[in-house]
Amino acid sequence: MESTVTARHSEPAAGATASNAVIRVEELHKYYEMGETRVHALRGVSMEIERGEFVAIMGASGSGKSTFMNILGCLDRPSEGRYLLEGVDVSQYDKRTLAGIRNQKIGFVFQGFNLLARTTALENTELPTLYTKIDNNERHKRAREALEMVGLADRAGHFPSQMSGGQQQRVAIARALVNRPSILLADEPTGNLDSRTSVEIIDIFQRLNEGGLTVAMVTHEHDIAQFARRVLVFRDGKIRRDEAVANRPRAAEVLKTLPTLED
Repeated sequence: MESTVTARHSEPAAGATASNAVIRVEELHKYYEMGETRVHALRGVSMEIERGEFVAIMGASGSGKSTFMNILGCLDRPSEGRYLLEGVDVSQYDKRTLAGIRNQKIGFVFQGFNLLARTTALENTELPTLYTKIDNNERHKRAREALEMVGLADRAGHFPSQMSGGQQQRVAIARALVNRPSILLADEPTGNLDSRTSVEIIDIFQRLNEGGLTVAMVTHEHDIAQFARRVLVFRDGKIRRDEAVANRPRAAEVLKTLPTLED
């Protein structure tokens, strides 16, 4: 996979504190009421993700990693503690404000591609821009640039049914990039893909990260986590390990050793 991938990301928000941390969380707690039972999903989590990092987040089911990612993605709010996104405390913002922040600052990639079946790759990529004030020409320009970044410029007019799983996931990545976010959050992005296609997707993430984009990725796969620069391991609502990855493999080099599959 030889496509050139670069990233553009937002400038820090007005009023943001002087820090290189895109994400900082301080003593995060999250409680869920399940009938008469209170579940303590996060237990005083504190950490930072600096601009330009590539972090893999791991942990068994029920460890707290999904709750943590939901808070990072402004899909949920902590019960206690602070979440600073580009230096701005968004912990207690209302749902409407959080929705605006999600659209402007955060790109999402999921295990399921979540593409609209009767919509072309270009139109799928454009979807997040419909909630912005940019005009149609700028919308088309950004979508084409995002598809080019993931190596699918020549598939802009194709529908999901005309693309492989890996190509559909690349469209989903392009869609996540179209609003030029500060951070890309990926939740099991290789979970539905074969081994070679998984590494192709990670190659895109590594190239985006080298272009300056901050990436946080949930994965159950240890071999996939090793492509990140840093690994966080959750257990029982806390971060139990936070380690830099030594001898991190280059996805582009690993691809040279894998058999080529039929597209």
